[in-house]
Amino acid sequence: MVLKIFFPQCCNRADSGLLVGRWIANNDSAVVLAVIHYPFISGQVKQYIQKMQAQSGVELSVLGSWSLPKDGQEGMESFLVDLSTIFPQERWLQISREVGKAGFICNILLRDQNGVVAQQKVKKKRDEEDEKTDGEEEEGEEEKKVIFVHYEQRKVMLSELHPIQNGVPDPKTDPPSELRQMFHTVAHSQPLFFLDRYDDGPLKSTHWQSEGREGSIIVELLKQASVPLCLLITWLLSMWTWICNIRIFSWYPLRFLGSKLSTCVQLNYRTEHMRTISSTKPAVGHSDFMRKANIVVSILVDVALGLLLISWLYRDNHITMLANTLVPAADHVAKELDELLQWLMGAPAGLKMNRALDQVLGRFFLYHIHLWISYIHLMSPFVEGILWYGGLSACLGLTFALSLLSDMVALLTFHIYCFYVYGARLYCLKIYGLSSLWRLFRGKKWNVLRQRVDSCSYDLDQLFIGTLLFTILLFLLPTTALYYLVFTLLRLLVVLLQGVVHLSVDFLNSFPLFAMALRICRSYRLAEGVKFRVLCEEPGTALHLMMEINPLKCSTVVQTYRTPTYSCYPKDSWAALVKKLFVGELIYPWRHKTTKTD
Repeated sequence: MVLKIFFPQCCNRADSGLLVGRWIANNDSAVVLAVIHYPFISGQVKQYIQKMQAQSGVELSVLGSWSLPKDGQEGMESFLVDLSTIFPQERWLQISREVGKAGFICNILLRDQNGVVAQQKVKKKRDEEDEKTDGEEEEGEEEKKVIFVHYEQRKVMLSELHPIQNGVPDPKTDPPSELRQMFHTVAHSQPLFFLDRYDDGPLKSTHWQSEGREGSIIVELLKQASVPLCLLITWLLSMWTWICNIRIFSWYPLRFLGSKLSTCVQLNYRTEHMRTISSTKPAVGHSDFMRKANIVVSILVDVALGLLLISWLYRDNHITMLANTLVPAADHVAKELDELLQWLMGAPAGLKMNRALDQVLGRFFLYHIHLWISYIHLMSPFVEGILWYGGLSACLGLTFALSLLSDMVALLTFHIYCFYVYGARLYCLKIYGLSSLWRLFRGKKWNVLRQRVDSCSYDLDQLFIGTLLFTILLFLLPTTALYYLVFTLLRLLVVLLQGVVHLSVDFLNSFPLFAMALRICRSYRLAEGVKFRVLCEEPGTALHLMMEINPLKCSTVVQTYRTPTYSCYPKDSWAALVKKLFVGELIYPWRHKTTKTD
């Protein structure tokens, strides 16, 4: 049998006294939390433990005695042994440390139902030579091997032991492990750590805050200031909600634009975030706290980056420079499209196109380009004002500026989108027409009701008309396919640019900055597990192990604490995307995925 004693490192040199902790149920192990020093009154110790047990919810008890020999305390060890009668326990640990040795000596006293105390034999570590010379043990005598597992109490208390990758075990069928119960015991025993050995009172104790409780005036002031700040944010959000609920915003055009514009989507997303962090309800559990902390840090970093962008935009007349560059750039793009259409209306790459259809499509697209140029020149006097007022949106965060940039790119390239839609619809019509006529030649037809291809017999007139239409569509297909290919490539370039902007916004919204900072600065806060190393192997003493915390991997931190958000991601797989491009179906590679943030 093995008895594991989790012993805090801060108590290695504590003065003699009582060990306060908890016996882990269904496991032969004990967790030592603090040492109460002599002198003390037994009744006060019992009252103090009952008080701490009520505050923490942990089954605390006196585990035994701790003895560290000092001058003038020769009879202390025998006095601590007699305390086992005052604090009746089924097992009483007598842990002592000899001068000049790093290891501990542990004796276990057992109490039967009649109150008779007997010492249980403890198997100690010996050298190989001693094991050879010793005789065989008496039969029927039970031995218990003691292993001390030293741990850093502060790290264990502040850390969060994450479940295994297979998932959280069901507490009804799978009880918590010994290690998880140990972490839970230390984390929920914070009221026990408020008593300091330098405080005035009848009891003195040693634990991880023995040198004085940690405190920060700034943190306390922030806690006090957070209450009125949350009330202010709640009032502002209520005003914003009242404005959004005005009936005019529920009309179809405004509602449709609000669902399509990236700026409106980002505004709704940040509103939900502000409602989450301004809630007066305290965070319940580690996950809720981490989610709120990640949201707060994300908003602060977002606003800081936005202010840096504003400081650059409104300095050295950069907005005027951008406005003076934007209109010529739009004219240049329109000129390049004009030249591209003139090239397509000729003999592109030496290909022979259908002259009539080529001229009709070319003139149709040229007319749209001329309309767009006129629109750009009409808006050119207002471009600088739009950029000046639009740049102020960066004070809400860099994500708002990027969302506004995505909307501006969509508006400035609207003519390219129209060209793509025209070409895709015309190409798709020809592809589906050719596939339907191809089934006609094979004596097949598409059954709309059963969604399958069935056999069908056609007469001579139907076959003649089908052959005529198939020939016309087949010879017009190369010209249509060329226009479709060119404008699809232009559309994909615009979509790629918008996709990069959307992914940047999604990264700033969802990346767990607070959790990643904890992983880098205080890796023990996010624990994936523990590892043990041998701390002491002295003859005549118990085995001593040091428990060290294994931090979570950075990829696991991002995956676990990533803030839910609308994600810009490919709607279809690459195979489905290529298939849609081939048959001419409209593609929307980047879309907004609605995800609950509560």
